[in-house]
Amino acid sequence: MNNAPIAPKHPTERTHHGHTHTDNYEWLREKTNPEVIKHLEAENAWTDTRLEHTKNLQNTLVKEYEAHTALDDVSVPIRLRNYWYYSAIQNGQNYRNYYRLPADPQNPQEQPPHIDPQNPRQDQAGNQAHLLIDQNRDAEGHQFYQIANLEISPNDQYLTYGVDNAGDERFTQKIINLASGQTIDEIPDVVYGTAFTADSSHLYYVRADETWRPYQVWVHEIGKPADTDQLVYEEKDETYWMSIGASRDGNWIIIHTGATNTSEIQLIDSHALPGSAAAKPTSVAGRHEGLEYQVEPAADHLLVIHNLDCVDSELAWAPLPTPGVTGSPNNFQTLATPQEGERYLGINVYATHAVLELRSKGMASAHYYLTDPNHKWVKEGELTQGNPVETVSVTNSDWFFESNIRWTVESLATPPTTLDTDPITGENTVLKVANTPGYKAENYIEERHWATADDGTQIPYTTIRHKDTPVDGTAPALIYGYGSYEVSVDPMWSPMRQSLLDRGMVWALASPRGGGEMGRRWYENGRTNTKKNTFSDFVACSKDLIAKGYSAPDRLAAQGGSAGGLLMGAIANLAPETYRVILAQVPFVDALTTILMPELPLTAGEWEEWGNPITDPAIYEYMRSYTPCENIRPGTQYPAILATTSLNDTRVYYVEPAKWVQLLREETTNDPVERPILLHCEMVAGHAGTTGRAAKWKEVAYDMSFVLDQLGITE
Repeated sequence: MNNAPIAPKHPTERTHHGHTHTDNYEWLREKTNPEVIKHLEAENAWTDTRLEHTKNLQNTLVKEYEAHTALDDVSVPIRLRNYWYYSAIQNGQNYRNYYRLPADPQNPQEQPPHIDPQNPRQDQAGNQAHLLIDQNRDAEGHQFYQIANLEISPNDQYLTYGVDNAGDERFTQKIINLASGQTIDEIPDVVYGTAFTADSSHLYYVRADETWRPYQVWVHEIGKPADTDQLVYEEKDETYWMSIGASRDGNWIIIHTGATNTSEIQLIDSHALPGSAAAKPTSVAGRHEGLEYQVEPAADHLLVIHNLDCVDSELAWAPLPTPGVTGSPNNFQTLATPQEGERYLGINVYATHAVLELRSKGMASAHYYLTDPNHKWVKEGELTQGNPVETVSVTNSDWFFESNIRWTVESLATPPTTLDTDPITGENTVLKVANTPGYKAENYIEERHWATADDGTQIPYTTIRHKDTPVDGTAPALIYGYGSYEVSVDPMWSPMRQSLLDRGMVWALASPRGGGEMGRRWYENGRTNTKKNTFSDFVACSKDLIAKGYSAPDRLAAQGGSAGGLLMGAIANLAPETYRVILAQVPFVDALTTILMPELPLTAGEWEEWGNPITDPAIYEYMRSYTPCENIRPGTQYPAILATTSLNDTRVYYVEPAKWVQLLREETTNDPVERPILLHCEMVAGHAGTTGRAAKWKEVAYDMSFVLDQLGITE
């Protein structure tokens, strides 16, 4: 193949608010059309051809990723009632297997057993573990394999988990009898969220509609055919999603329904017989526009995170609702409020303590409290190692009587360390420091920076580089960003990043508005009619990186995926001269077309994120002014671009990058050899790409070979 594929033009028109847009490539949405598949395969072949000369680099990168990875690795066991649970992966395996070992029922303070990563089937005392899930065996013969909804029944006798072999995130939920190892039930077409009843006789689960909106809660009786399952609750509002889970104290099934700015929590008595009047959902505080809340039952009351009086939320307690009677937010009684620079995110309740997850000064953090029956809470401490840059992640044990707090701390330069903290004494016990072959933290420099946005706002970004990499404008660099849905992308360690740093690259993580890194207002100022702040903030970080001598425009790469892929498309239009190469992964680049189609997955529920261009002409014009496919600058040289996607992606359809690539080739002046514009589509995968460790190494190496080649650092 000597030329990039050219898709035939089949013009279609859409008209809204007096404006007509002609789309020549909407026909590419026809996934079952053989011509569409033929075109995608031609795009893949062309991209392979353009990257053929990087084959040795790809192979080298894969070898480096393998060398930098702990090939034998085991998680720290976590206790749930009478057993210790852990996962392990070994050299030559692509997936983690799941195990359990008996715990001492008389000793809730028992320390986790030590497991040799090279022999995960037993502990150091020789006790044999029970292999719960052999993912490596189950994945054989499948191009794609992913599990979700992994739960153990309260009586410890059943295991349930969902399997997806296509990438469309619709699962077949299996129920395993752990005594026999036999699959006793299979439930088709399940999405995220499952919960056993207190007596382990039934399983609650969630189904999605044709737009992949989770909207129904069903209940399944163990041992009965799935076609006898009962519908428990259906969410009628097309802008609301739902999720479910069991409370940590085991007394409740929690149904969380919510749109972007409003939520409602309903509780089902987990001890009640499903289908009975006692098992009807009861709303904790009703549904009120703009009120967001979440609850965690704590035996005889509720702990609540809510935004009723505080934009960054506060911690409160409330009485349990009377069954069948909708509660009120007037029942929320404040326990703690955030300090300046903090945002409360979630609460995890145990018998003796609670852990509050929050944002603090732009970082993921956590505080802990001792349970007080009189609701007079005093913060006992913070989970931190006191580093200038650190990301704290709380490992949420599902055991209500867990006596310690399990957490992990890491950063771009610091590999993960797993600790237990005694909430009474504050004593920390280090349980595991990640095995990082070939990595020496002292060889790398991590720094926190602030760039000035167009409106004067200070935008944080974090960099890491090898200590020998100069800061004189000559180094190559890659800057990564997301900036949507109030999602925080925090500084976290990656073994694959070392290959970039050791080649002299500076790696940067930007935190533009639209994400949640700096609190709720950070998000509010990067969505709907302020969405463009996300794009200009990222460009501001990029230009600050250049101004401080970390790189130069002809040495700078940008990377983002999904809504971060929208960011990539937008900055390509906004500042094409600032970047040499862009990696756009599953990019949401035809945003206006998608949001105008409520029949598509995710769309109706996203109107509060982007605005509703169907009903609001101002939002229509605003989205039209930034959506990447409609704002390409004709006659302009763009960065080299690789757009990646997956045929079975439910969240961002492959058609968006497929259209974008065609339009870029038509309208830009890029040399197809020097600055190619390429598309790669995984033909059996979903939103997160391929599955399995070796396949993921190859996928990342493929993408990074393009970036490194364009920056001229293949050696």
